[in-house]
Amino acid sequence: MQNVLGIINTSQKEEAKEMQPLTSIRSLASVPFGGRYRLIDFPLSNFVNSGLTNIGILLEEKYRSLLDHIGPGKAWELDRKWGGLYFLPSAKVYKKDGIYKGDIENFNCNLDYLHRCKEEYVVVSSPHIICNINYDKVFSFHKNINADITVIYERNRTIAGNNATVLETGDNNKIIEMKHSPNLTGNYNKISLEKFLIRKEILIEIVDECVSTGKWDFVREGIIKNIYKYDVYGYPFEGVVGKINSINNYFKFNLELLEPQIRENFFMKQEIFTKPKDEPPSKITPEAEIVNTISGNGNIIAGEVKNSILFREIRIAKNTEIENCILMQGAEVEEGVKIKNVILDKNAKISAGKQLIGETNKPIVIEKNEVI
Repeated sequence: MQNVLGIINTSQKEEAKEMQPLTSIRSLASVPFGGRYRLIDFPLSNFVNSGLTNIGILLEEKYRSLLDHIGPGKAWELDRKWGGLYFLPSAKVYKKDGIYKGDIENFNCNLDYLHRCKEEYVVVSSPHIICNINYDKVFSFHKNINADITVIYERNRTIAGNNATVLETGDNNKIIEMKHSPNLTGNYNKISLEKFLIRKEILIEIVDECVSTGKWDFVREGIIKNIYKYDVYGYPFEGVVGKINSINNYFKFNLELLEPQIRENFFMKQEIFTKPKDEPPSKITPEAEIVNTISGNGNIIAGEVKNSILFREIRIAKNTEIENCILMQGAEVEEGVKIKNVILDKNAKISAGKQLIGETNKPIVIEKNEVI
């Protein structure tokens, strides 16, 4: 796939709002996931594993942690002289009023990047719908059928919820109907994964047309409104998908990684790369009890931990009970604490003797650096 450019569109306003407070100080793309990753690691790794060497990231806001995590792209072998990784500034950088219209603005402000790139095709991916996909077969399908746009979708796996884009296909998987609604509910057979393979000249044409007619949403007005103008086809993805568009879904998909089959599908088909950290192995004291838990490096665990996700540099004191929880980097749980269905953000701390019990469909979220 040497003739394909990758673009990660980090502008997901509606999804980021539903992910508060985890997105209060960071972009949705940089939300931690699975014990050591960030959401953006998945689209970046998918691109690299598919042979893409020219990748642009459309920034929106709160991207300091994203830049810190990715750096020059060394973990993905994108720190190279030709091609490599490009951070594409938000339209807000060029505007005095700062009023956000839509992600088409960000595409439009970086059209010079698209014009300069020699690749003829572009894969546009959002970071909040994660999977382990190789685009080789998608590209072959796209070229063989002579498509202008290919929309990657999943079948019979998800109940469409907030911000779902659903589609129907006819002969040869040509899309005959596509719609998006923030309140769309019900069972649908085909749901977009917000991943699109587009001929570059078509993408530029779509952006120009949207800007000239005052349309600013890439999916609704760039893709959906043009399914009859261009040859738009669907391509089914058969793997496991996680849609991280709410706190409940974030909690659910993290804990689903404790199931071996799902974990294997996410991480073993192709490697998912992330920023490395030089930390010692975790220390498990004799009195600790750990059951069905994913743990990162550098942890010190002396309590009871069940069905949980532990990131790095976590401290869990003795006589503690932790069940169905997500503890992010630097979190600390003091002696005598009992927590269940809780998310501790980075460097959060639960003081001795406290008890927090959330629900599986409504976990308690403790914000970054907060002390309870």
